[in-house]
Amino acid sequence: MTRALANPLSLIEERRQICQSRLDARKSAAERNRLGQFATPNELAIEMAQCVAALRTNGSEPVRFADPSLGSGSFYSAILSVFGPESVVSAVGVEIDDDFVELARDLWGDSGLEVVHGDFSRVLADESLSCSPNVMLANPPYVRHHHLSRDDKERLARLVARLTGVRVGGLSGLYVYFLLLATAWLKDDGVAAWLVPSEFMDVNYGASLKEFLTTRVTLMRVHRFAAQDVQFDDALVSSVVLIFRKALPPGGHAVEFTLGTALTDRSVAESVALDNLSSARKWSLYPRHATNDRHASATSDGPFLGDFFRVQRGIATGFNKFFVVERAEAARLGLPEQFLRPILPSPRKLKDTVVDADVDGYPLTNPQLCLIDCELAESRVESDFPKLWKYLATAKALGVRDRYLVAKRNPWYRQEQRACAPFLCTYMGRGSGAKPPFRFILNRSAAIGTNLYLMLYPRGDLATMLRDHPERVTIVHRLLVEVTGHELRGEGRVYGGGLNKIEPGELVRVSAGSFVLQWPELRLQRERQTVLFD
Repeated sequence: MTRALANPLSLIEERRQICQSRLDARKSAAERNRLGQFATPNELAIEMAQCVAALRTNGSEPVRFADPSLGSGSFYSAILSVFGPESVVSAVGVEIDDDFVELARDLWGDSGLEVVHGDFSRVLADESLSCSPNVMLANPPYVRHHHLSRDDKERLARLVARLTGVRVGGLSGLYVYFLLLATAWLKDDGVAAWLVPSEFMDVNYGASLKEFLTTRVTLMRVHRFAAQDVQFDDALVSSVVLIFRKALPPGGHAVEFTLGTALTDRSVAESVALDNLSSARKWSLYPRHATNDRHASATSDGPFLGDFFRVQRGIATGFNKFFVVERAEAARLGLPEQFLRPILPSPRKLKDTVVDADVDGYPLTNPQLCLIDCELAESRVESDFPKLWKYLATAKALGVRDRYLVAKRNPWYRQEQRACAPFLCTYMGRGSGAKPPFRFILNRSAAIGTNLYLMLYPRGDLATMLRDHPERVTIVHRLLVEVTGHELRGEGRVYGGGLNKIEPGELVRVSAGSFVLQWPELRLQRERQTVLFD
């Protein structure tokens, strides 16, 4: 049972925050990102505890608290503040970081908090944890999938499947596994509040978590923090708070979606029927309100850009600093022109949305860039093109050949093949309100783009029309530019600090109704495709 605090809670919490800051300062931002360590502000922790307290059906039942990623104990402090130490009969927190384990035991050990040192998923699998909690608050590690080994992903996926029956996609971050596993540990009818990245709301690999939240628990509220809200750090601005009870949802259930700077703010809210939520592709579209700058396509049944364009990411060289060189430098080095391709500079260095070309097809940018791309074997390059070979020979000392993408290619200097696209869309960007986060580029040059661009290739009747009427490319570009920022954000996803990204599979879902209004004959292409797929 939780014991009386040796010191006032306010003093312990003040000390906790000071020690938390000191421990955070010991690690670089990159290391904390890899470990997924982002502390929960005390004010938010208290708000989450208050939400959970309001959700409990039996307020007189003693609290059995748990946190699967304890850190320094921010949520335990909030629980004590909201419920009072006398109401908490047991408390357990799991933490893998040695420093935080030591700090949590020092701060809270005398109060009765059990601090378990270890990897939560392994501790849970060992069945060494105490009895099931009925109240859970958590801010799980924000570890992205590429920081997880294949063995860890497979182990976690097997454990989740065994305990919950849910199949988790390999692109899921560690927080998805944590939430599913911890909910399996939670007592039936227990309540939980989770602070997790908002990306699962919009991406394909979030489907399993969204299905779980709409079928296995009673999801009460989803609160999203505005991405441009600068009062939060980069880990929090793209986060949501999920509040749910571990019970099957009742018939006719609806979920409250809120948006704002604090959980206590319900001024921007929408109640979404569970049936509608279960079939929704994008959860960030809710609440539908003027302050939410993420809107769905104007028409749910098309036409979409994917009806008229094939969309493909630009090339990933594996090391742009080596494979992309200035054209003047390539000439100075004597690199053979047959192994050089024009390539666009990064979007931040491309000032105009119309790229014209010189007589050689190179874009009229300053500087002009080219991509080294050769399919000949090393022995052939060494014997026939010594100047190119001399340049390629410098790759070893620079560590270029050890890079993941480069090591997989044969030969290692052979690039992905892309035709130049007449239209491109920047892959990431910022922008709010009417300002689009992405730019559409009209490319009149022979240049391709890196993977910072999406390349749009007209197809079907649109491609035929542009071959017959090439002057219409400017109209196509205008129609693309006129796509609203709301819709682009609605189909993409947002990350920390308000950085928006959009993938090919998302861009193709953007409405293309303006194309049919401009050229009604394009509707026939859409109708033929609909008949074919039906």
